[in-house]
Amino acid sequence: MASSYWPEHSPPQRRWYSLVSHLRERGWTVSVVCPVAHYGAGPDYSTQTRGRAWRRQAGFLGEHIYRVPYVFLGDNRAGKLLDQLVSAAASVARGLFTSRQNIVVVTAPSLPLLASALLVARVKGIPLVVEMRDAWPNLAEDASLVRGGSKSVVNRAVVYVQNRADLVVTVTQGFARTLRERGVHNVVTVRNGILLERTPQLPPPPARRRGLRVLYLGNHGESQSLDRLIRAAHLAGDSVRLTLVGHGSRKPALQQLAHRLGANVEFLPPEYRERVFERYRDADSVVISLRDDWKSFEDTIPSKTYEVLAVGRHITAVVRGEAAHVLTDAGEGDIVASDPEQIAALWRALEADRSRLVPSGSGREWVRHNADYADLSVQYDQHLRATVREYSRVCGQGVLPRLGRVLRAVTRGVAGAGSRESPFTARTADGGAAQGRPAAEADSGTPDTDHASRRQGVADASRGSVERMAS
Repeated sequence: MASSYWPEHSPPQRRWYSLVSHLRERGWTVSVVCPVAHYGAGPDYSTQTRGRAWRRQAGFLGEHIYRVPYVFLGDNRAGKLLDQLVSAAASVARGLFTSRQNIVVVTAPSLPLLASALLVARVKGIPLVVEMRDAWPNLAEDASLVRGGSKSVVNRAVVYVQNRADLVVTVTQGFARTLRERGVHNVVTVRNGILLERTPQLPPPPARRRGLRVLYLGNHGESQSLDRLIRAAHLAGDSVRLTLVGHGSRKPALQQLAHRLGANVEFLPPEYRERVFERYRDADSVVISLRDDWKSFEDTIPSKTYEVLAVGRHITAVVRGEAAHVLTDAGEGDIVASDPEQIAALWRALEADRSRLVPSGSGREWVRHNADYADLSVQYDQHLRATVREYSRVCGQGVLPRLGRVLRAVTRGVAGAGSRESPFTARTADGGAAQGRPAAEADSGTPDTDHASRRQGVADASRGSVERMAS
């Protein structure tokens, strides 16, 4: 369950579109509950691909997409919150009446959706996986999204869902540690990443070229503080050309700032696929940026980091915490303080000594071993199967399974009095009875084992189906 999915173009869409393709190859059937596409249109966006509310849509990867309504009132905090509330409420209704699943996965940062997923999982009687792609509720406090009494309510609501999830997945090790220190159990980390086989390794930039070409590609929002880059470009002079590609709530203000300063900055709309790699090819240095006055960003890694490491471009890293640690470990880029003068000084030094722009190649190898979705999907598959095996509730604990049992009992009583088969018995695929086993496991022929053997049998677990909402 999520708030964004194909044909939108967003970090959760890119992550889960990559994961779904590999999970499908590993035997999972996938149902995606998400709003009608309406924000961040990607290259495949059209009136046909965006879907229709309350309709099922076939995805290109073999997944089933269940669309719910939305309310879009603008790219601002209030508008986004209302949009998420409407979609989350509709997702409960839609999620309850999809086909049978083994597990529910919800991907944040849509906070209302966390509650919706918990309700769907409990009613259906199946385990819940909560994926925290951002450091909630810490980020809500840093961004002043909630104040006063509402702050404690939101914090408690998020913590409530995290504590009741059967598994919590983070995308950074730092936030996983934070959750464990907070008392959340069953926390694992599955990084963001890229499909390395589809990501080219580019030749280094020209050894001789007039000026320095700096590229930023991504969201233009509050989290990135891109005004620092514009001020740095102004300080560095016309020999540094800054190109900002993307969209976001702060883009109009950034354009006004660049015009007022007379900085050598070019603004471009979002670009996709091969055009992105052409932008990388033309650039000398690529910026990875997060604001430094929000403590939660110490446990945040911009998703573009892995792509830039893989293509082989110098990185101007205006980050700290775990993102800075990843770049240091990968042995690529220059980490610089969040100060326009220091950023400008770095760019002038790179222009003067272009040999510093040549990557060592260690970045791509780091991605190969740590952030390739071909491997990350294996990790996710193992975690999902382990959760189904260890934490699936006994058939009948959920509201819908319990109702199904009652209806089956009534039907059997009417059809043939005297039948000795218990209404509490699930049927295996070969027609045998699986007394006391979860319906999902009985249908797929998974034996009931103790916890120890369940942990050892992750790779041989039964096929399941994933229900999730793309955020």
